[in-house]
Amino acid sequence: FVEDQVVLHAAGTGCLRLHLEQKWHKFIPGTEKSRGVQALAVSPNRRYLAVSETVAEQPSLTVYELSSVPARRRRTLTSAELPAREAVSLAFSPDCRYLAAATAPPEGHLTYWLWEKQRLMAAVRVEAPGSGICQVSFSPQDNAQVCITGNGFFKLFKYSEGTLKQVNLQKGEPQNYLCHAWLSKEEVICGTDTGKLILFETGELHWETSVEYKKTPRELEEDATTEDYESSSDVSCGLASEDNGSQQDSLPQISAVAAYSKGFACSSSPGVVLLFEKTKGKEVYKESQEIWLPRDLFSSEPKQSGRQDIICICFSPSEEMMVVNTNKNQLYMFTMFSTDLMKEKAAYFAYLNFPLHSASITGLDICIWKPILATCSLDRSVRIWNYKTNTLELYKEYREEAYTVSLHPTGLFCLVGFSDKLRFISLLYEDMHVFKEFAVRKCRECSFSNGGHLFAAVNGNVIQIYSSITFENINNLKGHSGKIHAVKWSADDTKFVSCDTHGAVYEWNLLTGKRESECVLKSCIYSSIALSSDAKIIFAVGSDQTLKEISESSIQHEVPAFGVVYTAVAVSHSGHMVFVGTSLGTIRAMKYPLPLTKDFNEYQAHAGAVTKMSVTNDDLFLLTASEDGSIFIWKVYDKGGGILKWEKEVEYAEEVLIMRSDIEEKSQAMLDLQIRVKELQTENDYQLRLKDMYCDEKIKELEENFTQEIGSLKTKHQILQAEKEKQELQHQFQLSELMNKQAREVQQLESDSNQKLLMENEKYQELQMKSQRMQEEYEKQLHNLEESKSRAVKELTEYYEEKLNEKSVLLEEAKEDMRQQLQAHEEIKKQIEEDEDREILEIKIKYERQLLEEKESNLQLKGETGVMNKRLNSLQKELKERHRDIEEMRLEQQKLQGIIKSLEKDTLALKTEIQERADTIQDKEKHIYDLKKKNQELEKFKFVLDYRVEEFKKQIESRENDIKTMKEQICEMEGELERFHKESTQLKLNITQLQQKLKATDREMHRERQKKQNMEALIKRFKTDLHNCVGFIQDSKKMKDRIRELYTKYVQQSDTVETAALDTDLQQEYMRQREYLERNLAALKKKVKDQEVHQAAYMRIVQENVSLIKEINDLRQELKVAHTQVHDLRSTLRLTKKKQAIQDTAPSSELLSSPAVLRLNAEKESEKIIEMQQLEIQYLRDQIQEKGQVLAVQPLSGGNLPKLNLERSHKTQQQ
Repeated sequence: FVEDQVVLHAAGTGCLRLHLEQKWHKFIPGTEKSRGVQALAVSPNRRYLAVSETVAEQPSLTVYELSSVPARRRRTLTSAELPAREAVSLAFSPDCRYLAAATAPPEGHLTYWLWEKQRLMAAVRVEAPGSGICQVSFSPQDNAQVCITGNGFFKLFKYSEGTLKQVNLQKGEPQNYLCHAWLSKEEVICGTDTGKLILFETGELHWETSVEYKKTPRELEEDATTEDYESSSDVSCGLASEDNGSQQDSLPQISAVAAYSKGFACSSSPGVVLLFEKTKGKEVYKESQEIWLPRDLFSSEPKQSGRQDIICICFSPSEEMMVVNTNKNQLYMFTMFSTDLMKEKAAYFAYLNFPLHSASITGLDICIWKPILATCSLDRSVRIWNYKTNTLELYKEYREEAYTVSLHPTGLFCLVGFSDKLRFISLLYEDMHVFKEFAVRKCRECSFSNGGHLFAAVNGNVIQIYSSITFENINNLKGHSGKIHAVKWSADDTKFVSCDTHGAVYEWNLLTGKRESECVLKSCIYSSIALSSDAKIIFAVGSDQTLKEISESSIQHEVPAFGVVYTAVAVSHSGHMVFVGTSLGTIRAMKYPLPLTKDFNEYQAHAGAVTKMSVTNDDLFLLTASEDGSIFIWKVYDKGGGILKWEKEVEYAEEVLIMRSDIEEKSQAMLDLQIRVKELQTENDYQLRLKDMYCDEKIKELEENFTQEIGSLKTKHQILQAEKEKQELQHQFQLSELMNKQAREVQQLESDSNQKLLMENEKYQELQMKSQRMQEEYEKQLHNLEESKSRAVKELTEYYEEKLNEKSVLLEEAKEDMRQQLQAHEEIKKQIEEDEDREILEIKIKYERQLLEEKESNLQLKGETGVMNKRLNSLQKELKERHRDIEEMRLEQQKLQGIIKSLEKDTLALKTEIQERADTIQDKEKHIYDLKKKNQELEKFKFVLDYRVEEFKKQIESRENDIKTMKEQICEMEGELERFHKESTQLKLNITQLQQKLKATDREMHRERQKKQNMEALIKRFKTDLHNCVGFIQDSKKMKDRIRELYTKYVQQSDTVETAALDTDLQQEYMRQREYLERNLAALKKKVKDQEVHQAAYMRIVQENVSLIKEINDLRQELKVAHTQVHDLRSTLRLTKKKQAIQDTAPSSELLSSPAVLRLNAEKESEKIIEMQQLEIQYLRDQIQEKGQVLAVQPLSGGNLPKLNLERSHKTQQQ
């Protein structure tokens, strides 16, 4: 999920963003030369998308920025240090800065990237025993913690200082972990291939449960009905028992897991997602909901459509929506907080948008009247799409694979070539009806003419032309030697073009039924052709990597594909543009005339080869289909950026086909619903009247109750007012007393404070006098000290001046002695220097002579030593060479000895081999002779067997014909059986209805007879009364009174009788009442079931109540303990106070200080403890009262509990 309503999923070589409400699609193309998306990851802040894909046979990791429009490629991550393998799982860190990628085991790697700087932070090898699914994810709160699971390993890594270090140690047997999800910072839930859910907390096993293989609710109902049938009848069906056995043997496996706020969702069996919610009991998580894939009614196998493997589960950011992806490329959604979730345990998914193709698309065609296209696929389905609204209008699955499809220009019919037959299908409003079947097996190509009156079908190497009105075979076009790959009609339906695998392109004239022109290139296998609007130019593509322009039976131009095989071609109706599809899934758009250079636009689209292409009649849309099962609708723009404008605005037809039986069924259903509406209206009116009556009675009761309550409240109010007045008088009296007391206390305090102030003032004056005296004394002492210091300084200066004079006299005498000594020293120095100079000259002359002699002798010795050194060096070299020669000779001798020994062994072995070979040759010659004999015998047998094989083939052909006829008979019999079953069920329903009507008529007859008898008795009574009245005919007053009595007596009764007789709707009212009572009975039965649920809820509440009472008792015990502790603390306090009083009498101040501190701390601690415990007691009391009120007030889901039980709960609360 990119947003709450935007889903992102892989499509072709890129990704598709789909808005769930507005239904818009936005495609994010992959990188150039991409082979498809292997893994996706969206960052937690929904801004970035990471994609793993293979580009030009090299793995690539790309990060896109989703916030920019269109999505912009931010970074591409590559590393030369790692082996080139594509990532199968990606994950962003919580702060979106880091990206983790895992490659598939067994030689898997986990890489840790700082993606914005394209830097590989760390990589670690993940060793696994075998290959399988591998998944990686970050901790939801820690950037450094990464989890990776796969076949035989569950590892937690922590990133620190440039390395990934494993945190957990695996214990027990290794499991095949298929998926995992983080539930919190420390909890990871893992699913295995054996149906186990394992919860790890900080890398250690915390909780484990196994999930059973689930059956759909419908399968369970069918099993129950089959069991009833088998118990009633003696014969049991073997096939059904085999199916049940196979389902029982199948093991569950957890294929996908995803976490959400309440717990997690997982897929344990094909087609089901289980929701687990957190509990407080021993079981940490408990299953709360089953959500099943719906059965596809238009599928050929509805059971299998609801049993797809779920490979991915995803929740929206607000957790209102869950989307799942299946192994058949289908997307389903489920709204989490729906009303069904609360009521029923089993719920069903719905298609996210519409069902998609799950296999290669083999056919694509458009029509003129409507903006629709038809596709068929190897998934055995035919689908009709609307390319204007981007919706799926019709689809149906068949039992055979569909190879080709063609739409009638009206868009009301289509031709589909199946593996067994070619079928002419009517496109109804909500269904596809097979109108006609043609015996054309494996029809690979078919096409309606542009006028719609003819259609062509390929039957082997022959093109058969049929009339779409009479369905007669008008013409057969023969001449192709290879498989025909494509056929095209000209605009006026007079010409017809076809191509085959043997490189032939033929142009046919339909008026004569003969070939007009041909172009054969045997080296090329043609895959697709296209015609220009004037039918003069044919564009063909094939296996030779070129686009050919053919006209007048020859190739005019060849455009190279630059290393790609072209698989499909289409031309715009204007003739200015040519579109080509490649084997890599890309689309190329080029202008006409065709360019010889790379002058075209290439677009990334499909992950497989493009199989079909078509351009709409207004040239606004290009439609492409591929082997990857995807259909792309392209808007065609000119180079200026505007949409190409068509000359006329196309008006599309709104007509649809519908079966007469469907109209009749719908009209009948409408009538039934109208009748039902009328009945419901009358019922509602009746119920409203009853409710009005009941409400009026209730209102009267409530009014009486309220008047009584108002009276009682008035009396209470008067009493309370009187009490209030009394209390006010008391308060005034108390206030006056308090005011007087306060005034007295204030006066006392003022007098006390004045006395204290006077005392303090006197003390202050005394202290001031003392300070003045002290100051005078200190000033006297300072004056004396200064006088004594000045005297001492004078005496010292005089003494030191005398000493200085004596020393200066001594210094002058010493200086004179020094001058005399220096003069004598200089004279002695001059004499010594002269003597030394003479001696140095003599010594110098001696040593120079000696030096010359020594140099001469030294030169002679140097010459001699050089000669001797040269001799030594030459002798040493000779010695070294001799040593080397000796060693080489020894090595050669050893080698030669080894060679001699090996040769002797070889000679012995060869002699033995020669003997063995001779023996084997003799044996083989004998064996060859025997084989020749056997060969002759086998040739004889072969001749006999060939003859028998021919006979058996003839028998098999006859048998096959019999089997075909028998199969047709069986199909007819099955159809008749189904009809008989339907008729029997309808007859049973009619019988039950007639029986009910008979009972109703009998009851009415009985009522009418009773009414008749009552009326006759009334008439007799009236006659007698009239006869009596006639007796008073003379007396007019009596006569008048009697007539009045008669009137009062009979007229009212007769009115009631007449109204009863006139009420024609009485019978209908009775029937309605009867149905209403039946419904009430059903509702009461449901309520009885609900009552059991309420009883369980009541028991749960009682248990909670008991647990609360236990808690209260525990708290009371704790209170007692606290009281005892308080008592002990108070006693300790008293003891410490006594000790302090004793220690106060002691003389030493040091001993006093430490106990006083201890005493203060003990007092503070005890007071704090008491306060804390009192607060806790108060808080617990408040909680008990709140819980008691909740239990008293809380209504149970569905109704009130019995009175006795409620009284018990109130008693427990009061206790």
